[in-house]
Amino acid sequence: MAKYFVLVALVLVALGVTEISSNETMKNITASFVRVLDDCKKELNLGDNILADLYYFWKQDRALAHRDTGCAIVCMSKKLNLLDTTGKLHHGNAQEFAVRHGAGDDMASKLVTTVHECEQRHEVEEDPCVRALEVAKCFKDAMHEIDWAPKIDVIITEVLTEI
Repeated sequence: MAKYFVLVALVLVALGVTEISSNETMKNITASFVRVLDDCKKELNLGDNILADLYYFWKQDRALAHRDTGCAIVCMSKKLNLLDTTGKLHHGNAQEFAVRHGAGDDMASKLVTTVHECEQRHEVEEDPCVRALEVAKCFKDAMHEIDWAPKIDVIITEVLTEI
């Protein structure tokens, strides 16, 4: 009985560590996007509405609604070398990016696979900004489903620390 209890305790601890680790990784990835946002905002002459969209990106009750936000996501993804020449996710670069930001190989693969599946769902959309916005919504929902979305208060603290 004691062995069973120890095993259950270890599994629960491992699950907790996985959740903390995944949330920390997603926070690190989000912070990298925020670092290049200003450049994209200036290059594309984007309004402040995208700041609100990106500020609340991980909140489940906030919808991403502005095409400009999709344009900013495309720009940031290009600056982070995450897109191939066709504008789709570069799987190798994305995998390396995730690992550099704290993901293990399995988590990095899951992130890349999730974005790829979201891209496939929205590949008929011709406007690259709208397509990026739809892919971002899909990705956000998938991360919430598996409880990998970072906590908004942690993101806000990170962003304010970066400024």
